[in-house]
Amino acid sequence: MNPISRVVLSAVLGALLAQGARAALVVPGADGTDGALNITSDTVIDLSQAVTASWDTGNSANSGRGVYDAQKWAVVFKYTDVNIAAGATVRFKNHASRAPVVWLVSGNVTIDGNLVLTGENWRPAPQLSEPGPGGFRGGRAASFYGAGQQSSGFGPGGGADFTQYDGYAYEGSGSYATRGTRGSDPYGNPSLLPLIGGSGGAGHWGGSYGGAAGGGAILIAVQNQLTLRGFINADGGTGAGGTTGGHGSGGGVRLIAARLSGSGSGIRAAAFGDAQSKGGDGRIRVERVANDATFSVAPDPSVIDLQENATAILWPPTGAPEVRVLSVGGVNTPADPRAEFGTFGPDIALPQVSQTQVLVETRYVEQASQVKVRVTPRSNGNFTEVAATVDSVVTTDPLVIRWRADLPVNIGYSAVQVKVVRP
Repeated sequence: MNPISRVVLSAVLGALLAQGARAALVVPGADGTDGALNITSDTVIDLSQAVTASWDTGNSANSGRGVYDAQKWAVVFKYTDVNIAAGATVRFKNHASRAPVVWLVSGNVTIDGNLVLTGENWRPAPQLSEPGPGGFRGGRAASFYGAGQQSSGFGPGGGADFTQYDGYAYEGSGSYATRGTRGSDPYGNPSLLPLIGGSGGAGHWGGSYGGAAGGGAILIAVQNQLTLRGFINADGGTGAGGTTGGHGSGGGVRLIAARLSGSGSGIRAAAFGDAQSKGGDGRIRVERVANDATFSVAPDPSVIDLQENATAILWPPTGAPEVRVLSVGGVNTPADPRAEFGTFGPDIALPQVSQTQVLVETRYVEQASQVKVRVTPRSNGNFTEVAATVDSVVTTDPLVIRWRADLPVNIGYSAVQVKVVRP
């Protein structure tokens, strides 16, 4: 396990507010319809019980279950207060979409225990390790010794097989970035808008070691005070290490509060491994009006000072860049894909061909951007990433562009993802 460098938030995040001053923050949608969350013993919150609706829908009839918003790709809870007692641990069972978690709190949050969104450690073939909510699965191990049976890690930065085993979610350091053991380039941004977790490590060809999964992602927005004396953990899962199973990358933790307080273990969204094999660290984002916290944070956080009575920004604003896959092989993609590589059938079934075309649409994305389409097979091969080319400019105001990419087709199940690198 990597050592955690201690970061004193009162030094990093700014000056202490004067004694007795009151900080205030507006959190949209924090209507308290999920009631209070009081945890006194180990608890698993089942995200699959969430009602599918718009995130800002009042949820009194299904209080405590949360709302799954497919467009925002988030399971949203609107609590009055949250209290996790010392010695208690809160974990999550994933929603079928593996969406991240959002807590909108009208009162206060006190975490004296543990809030855990870690990715699973490696699993043997043919299983895939499960991520924390908002993260991505690890790759499959080979069923026997022999290259070609294993698969890459899933997610935008999933580790590649053979030479690049580990998931690479966000930030890396030169100590291992030069060793070629990570997956693809970093993704996401320091603001964690949109909210997204870590990618998985690759499986090994040796017959036993699947890749570990990426850490999950959570946004906690609190109108009053967030006190953290316990631990928020969004680490990536641990692979078998060395050149066997890849490690998962760290997830994302975003905190927004009128006042941030507490001391102790703090927050971690890290990746593990050694000099030869290591995943990528995640991101931590802190936004607050006032601060008197002295807990540890790893990796170093991105920090924003908010003004008194500011309104928290929960989602990417109107006009923010957007990208989506429109069709694969001429078949329209579902608005909310949930395929489980066979459990529920594929989202799209294609004939047995060697190559297919993927159509992508972007909004508010410059034509000089790079649009990359990635296909990752469930087994039998490494991921393939192809640069898309412009198919047509649909409109100029707003700027809507369609792109196309020709991808190889593997027999069996594959996941298709797209990402944009802006100039």
